[in-house]
Amino acid sequence: MIEDTWCKGCGICAAFCPRQVLEIHHGKVRAVAPEKCVSCGMCELRCPDYAIYLVNLEE
Repeated sequence: MIEDTWCKGCGICAAFCPRQVLEIHHGKVRAVAPEKCVSCGMCELRCPDYAIYLVNLEE
């Protein structure tokens, strides 16, 4: 999940994503290839603004 209002568009999450799921568009992060996400948590761990977090949709 991406909290758009918290995202400052720094790009750190996209830089650390090992599967290139995230990109910066118009100053905000977007999941451009969510099907490639392996839920490694690197984006969540590296976001300085807590704007991105993993959600378990299977529960």
